[in-house]
Amino acid sequence: MKAIALDMSAPYMASIRANVPNVDALMCLDRFHVARILGEAVNTVRKQEHRALMADGDESLKGAKYLMLENPENMTRERRLRFREIQASSLKSARAWAIKDAARWLWGDVSRTWAEKGWKAWIGWAQRSQLEPMKRAARTVKQHLGGILNAVLLRVTNAISESTNAKIQRIKNRACGYRNRARFHDAIYFHLGGLDLYPRPEGAHTTS
Repeated sequence: MKAIALDMSAPYMASIRANVPNVDALMCLDRFHVARILGEAVNTVRKQEHRALMADGDESLKGAKYLMLENPENMTRERRLRFREIQASSLKSARAWAIKDAARWLWGDVSRTWAEKGWKAWIGWAQRSQLEPMKRAARTVKQHLGGILNAVLLRVTNAISESTNAKIQRIKNRACGYRNRARFHDAIYFHLGGLDLYPRPEGAHTTS
């Protein structure tokens, strides 16, 4: 076994620690889960600030919810210009987004020493930000820093399993649930089992 990719779920971690020796050196905390935590923190800052601004009749953050969550590289020109206005402002939301974006570039390190220095510097910045949601996110990152560093260096992610889980949830939601587990299992195999369901020409033979 080289590594175990997982999110920050306490039950998962407890189960793995109870069954795998020296697991802390193997656990890799998924970067997309870390990104989601930081994105939620930024969104909390935005919501709090937006309410305060609207109370004073200031619409600076109106309609900015998805703009703050979107990757600038994927924005249309119009949305990028709007985002740059926010980014260049003195808004708390702009500061929170800058902290989140800085973390995105820390996943490319190849040296544990430099990776650890980079993440610790980021944690310090977030904790000094005076933005409570970002400070909470920084405490979470600090608590799980070892697993994050493992993921950085080993390039391990559970993105494939997360994608599969999302597809399974869509199957379940489309059917509004299943009467029993057997039918649910059949639906999963039908949609995700790689079955060849295309009709064959008459006279064609299947391979065994």
